[in-house]
Amino acid sequence: MGTNRWEHFSHDADIGIVGIGATEEQAFEQAALAMTAVITDPAGLNPQEIVEIACEAPDDELLFVDWLNALVFEMATRHLLFSRFEVRLDGHRLHGHAWGERVNVEKHQPAVEVKGATLTSLHVQQQADGIWVAQCVVDV
Repeated sequence: MGTNRWEHFSHDADIGIVGIGATEEQAFEQAALAMTAVITDPAGLNPQEIVEIACEAPDDELLFVDWLNALVFEMATRHLLFSRFEVRLDGHRLHGHAWGERVNVEKHQPAVEVKGATLTSLHVQQQADGIWVAQCVVDV
């Protein structure tokens, strides 16, 4: 199994998302993909439109939540679903891009609406093997 991947975990009525990567940036990108996968199959998206995201927070964990919530905001206000992400971190500043396409209910068949990332099960850390993990529960 490759280093860069995403996973889900159960949490009552909500759902947990996990991003795993060789770098912290890749873990953030994979977690964003996991969030999209809560809504629809990311493979069915055509990433045509690009949105720029900038966040700043006092620590990695709050920065992670800010990143995901910025994506939720962009999805809601622009009516987009994202399937490709690029994150660059400079300390506790994030500069990112998300590529997606406008929601088409027939094509994408959205399962749920993600309302936001929460502090529940929030964890951003480099493991002993060097792999980064970024996770939290998203409110659906």
